[in-house]
Amino acid sequence: MGINTPSEIAAELTIGPTDQGMVRIFVVTDKQEIPMDFLPEEAEEIAREITAAAAACRKS
Repeated sequence: MGINTPSEIAAELTIGPTDQGMVRIFVVTDKQEIPMDFLPEEAEEIAREITAAAAACRKS
């Protein structure tokens, strides 16, 4: 599956700080839970990438 492959998977997304000073992106589907922890600097880079992708979509 790639970035342009359609999917019928539904998921919930939660983002927040952990008690260990990390930023957690937590994805939950009906079959899986995926916790992903990032340093604050990494989370800021992810946020910039999401913002850039949204801007690119608006230009399309």
